[in-house]
This record gives sequence, C-alpha cells and structure tokens, in this order.
Amino acid sequence: MPPMPVSCVPVVRALVTGTPAHHTRQADIQAAAQALFPRMAARPGLLTVFENAQIESRSLARPLEWYLSERGFGEKNQVFLEEARALIARLGREALAQAALAPQDVDAVIVVNTSGLSTPSLDAYLIETLGLNRHAARLPLWGLGCAGGAAGLARAADLVRAGFRRVLYVAVELCSLTLVKGDESKSNFVGTALFSDGGAALVVTAPDVPGPDPLLQLHGGYSTLIEDSADIMGWDVVDSGLKVRFSRDIPALVRGMMQENVAEALTTHGWARDDVQTFVVHPGGVKVLSAYEEALSLPDGALNTSRCVLRQYGNMSSVTVLFVLAQTLRGKPVGRGLLSAMGPGFSAEHVLIEFPAGKAPEDRAGERSASRV
Repeated sequence: MPPMPVSCVPVVRALVTGTPAHHTRQADIQAAAQALFPRMAARPGLLTVFENAQIESRSLARPLEWYLSERGFGEKNQVFLEEARALIARLGREALAQAALAPQDVDAVIVVNTSGLSTPSLDAYLIETLGLNRHAARLPLWGLGCAGGAAGLARAADLVRAGFRRVLYVAVELCSLTLVKGDESKSNFVGTALFSDGGAALVVTAPDVPGPDPLLQLHGGYSTLIEDSADIMGWDVVDSGLKVRFSRDIPALVRGMMQENVAEALTTHGWARDDVQTFVVHPGGVKVLSAYEEALSLPDGALNTSRCVLRQYGNMSSVTVLFVLAQTLRGKPVGRGLLSAMGPGFSAEHVLIEFPAGKAPEDRAGERSASRV
C-alpha cells in the first residue's frame, strides 16, 4: 500500500443517513416527560424547553412507552448493540453500493459513537457482517460526542492521505437511551427535550479510485481542545446508564471563540474567510446556531439547513452534522465550505470541504428510516 502523494485530495463517494423506525412527535415526548418528571414539569417555565427547542419530531430506538419504565445500564446497552448494529449494517451496505465499491476492497473502517459501549468495537461487527477486508485498518472513535461527526470525517481523509485508499466511515448514536428515569437534574430534562437517534455511512476514497462522481472534496481538518473545559459537557456513568452533563453556557462560548477559531482553521490550510460560501454546522440547539451566526457574521438563512435537520430529527450527537451535510448536498452547492461541530472535551472540530461544480449529487445523499427498509 504505497503512500499517497501530499497533493492527494480525498473525496466522498457516497453518503447515506438513516434513523430507527420509531419517529415520534415532539408533543408526544413532551407529554411523556411530564409523566416521567412531574416535579420538574411543574417548575415555572421549565417545560417550555420543549417548545423552545424548535424540534417537531425525533426518531427513537424504542417506542415511546418503553422509556416510561425504569431501565438499567445493561438493558439500555443491549438495546444499543441491537439497534446500532442493525442500522450501521444497512447504511454501510448502501454506502458501498452507492460508491460502486466491493466490500473486500475496503482498506480501513472508522466507527464513531458515544452513546453506547461495544467490545469488540462496532467496526469488527461491520467487517464480519458486510464481508469487508479482514486486513482493513480499524479505527473506533468513542467519546467525542457531538464533535465526532466532523472529527471522523477528518480522520477518514487522513487515512486516505496515508495510503488507505478506500475508507468506510460510519457514525451511529442512540442518545435516547441515555435518558435516566428519576433523575431530576436540569441537564437530564433538557436532554429529554433534545436528544434522538440516527446513523450515517460514508465512503471516502483517493480521487483516482474508480467510482461515481465525487460528492465533495476534503481539504483538511482543524481540531481545538479548549483549556480547562472538561466540565462543560459529557457523561456521568451511573447505575442506570450514561447521565448527561451540561455545566456552562455553550452559546456564550461559541460567541467568544468561534470567529478566531474558524479564522485559524482556514488560515492553517491557506484559505480566507471570503473563500467559504457554505457552512455545514452541527445544530446542538437553536441558541448554539444563533451564536455561530453572530460570531461569524453570517447572512440570514446561512444555517437554515442546520435548523431544518434539528426541527425534523432533533440532536443525534455526532450523526447530526452528517445529516446536515446530506441535506446541503441536495441543494447542489458549489465552491468551498466549512463543516463544523463542537463536543465534549470541550472541543471544536472543523473540516474544509469543496463541492464540485456542475454536479447533481442529491440522488446519492439521502435519508431513509429503518421503517422503510
């Protein structure tokens, strides 16, 4: 496997997104939360978090009534394994077909997740189930949270530059399983109003690998770990599962750092702010998106696709920004773009991307729910 030339610009050949079967209205989830957390729901103004989230529906790993009973960590994680494996196998198979890539030709496999545990890691399951090359490099990425979708894409490009010419990259999150019944913390209540489940699969290759026209090019990534920030977001591991932790004002952090951070990311790769026409941003919440717009002085409507994904699917952690990318591609963008997400660490991840002119990739970048398989 010879190393790729420094000038190699990896490309995305396929992008498939999907969700579990149980697509549920936000109004129904709000009613369930009132039953689960009656004292929290009675606090003045707290229940409005469901309306303020501006989410209309979300997909769940199990029917809504399943979440109304007490569940232990072991049971939740077993559901994670069953549903995550089924989803990534389906999406991975579809991505390979879209990229016209034989399973045995895959040189490396990346799986990103943070909402469940699997040992052996989920990439081993993909190799067995899809018949991938048993000598493929395996890179499971756990714990990056919402930033994982961007970081995984950057690592896939890095692997191609290192000589792994055909990479299957999968992200899967079942955040609904982190609901802790009886936990009356504000973090858990807010998570109940935001979190949802989904997956995505991409094929990233060297530009000279035969296949369909590329959906986009990957020019480079930029990672930032913010000093003394581990308390901002993460999981606390308790007997009943992974308990969400929020401790600081994330929109204020975005407003304070994102302008400089984006400028550094672009400058590192020789780009200027004016070069970027399209922003693909993880919708952690409506306030976070507004903070991005303010920090980067974006025009009205620049993050409408992120808002649309949030409204239709909720926050699927690492997966969400890949849904935003898929919907962005349907609009036939051209020119340069920046894909961005933030997550536990606390960290920021950026990927410099470029959309090929004159292509119509929307037919190969779509979403399907498991209920329609």
